[in-house]
This record gives sequence, structure tokens and C-alpha cells, in this order.
Amino acid sequence: MMCFIFEVKKKYLFILFSFITFFQTFSQEKAVKKVVEDFFDAFHVKDTLQLRKMAHDKIVLSTIVSNENKSKMKLENYDDFLNTIVSIPDTVVFLEKIVNYEIKIDTHLAHVWTPYEFYVNGKLSHKGVNSFTLVKEENSWKIVHIIDTMKK
Repeated sequence: MMCFIFEVKKKYLFILFSFITFFQTFSQEKAVKKVVEDFFDAFHVKDTLQLRKMAHDKIVLSTIVSNENKSKMKLENYDDFLNTIVSIPDTVVFLEKIVNYEIKIDTHLAHVWTPYEFYVNGKLSHKGVNSFTLVKEENSWKIVHIIDTMKK
């Protein structure tokens, strides 16, 4: 009888531990996804103060531009990126539509893969994939690297 009770307790502890682990993982994924969603919300309204707050002070930006079987990677300074965002005329409406989110987390490191379509004044300009790397410092997720592909 004692063996049976022990097995039942062990089973419930396993279920409880599995539930807690799932909830923690889901909660972390939700927090990471929110940072990326907030990034695009701020991007679309050209809120460079918010964009700065989400970024780690050592953030790296990279773009891979592909044309006819050739590709070239270019690095961009984050401050230059923010200045470019501010300089977009109000008559230009842009939207980066995220198609999907794939999120991977290991403790204080997260990776978010987001295929996208980029529209300018309602017209498709290009497509690609964003790859965000985030780090958790002091209970806050910060973007440390963004690399994207750009295909016409």
C-alpha cells in the first residue's frame, strides 16, 4: 500500500512540476514576444525613445541584402538607424507585417525568428526574415542583435 501511495504522489509531483515548467516557459515566451511586438509598434510610429529603451547599449544591427544568387551583409549603427527612422517624411506610411513568431529561450538568452512583409504606402516593397537576439538583464529583456534578410 505504501508503495502505491508513493507512486501516486510521485505522479502528481511530476504533473505539478510539468505544469510549473510549462507556465514559466509560456510566461517567458510571452515577455520576449512582447518586446519584439513593442519594437515594431514603436518603429511604425517612429518613437525612437522607445526603440532606444528596448535596445541593449551594445546592440548590433545587420542586414543581408540578396539579389540574383548574391548576397551582401551590411552593418548599421543603431543611432544611425534611429536617425533614419526620424527622417522618414510623414507622407510615407510604412508597415512591417510580421507573418509568424518562432521563439527559443534558454534562461537569459532568447531568439526570435520573424518572417515579414514590408509595405510602403500600402505597396509591398520587400520580404524577408528578422532574427532578434535578446538577453535578460535585471528582469528585463533587451534586444542585443537584429539581423534581417531583404528580398525584393
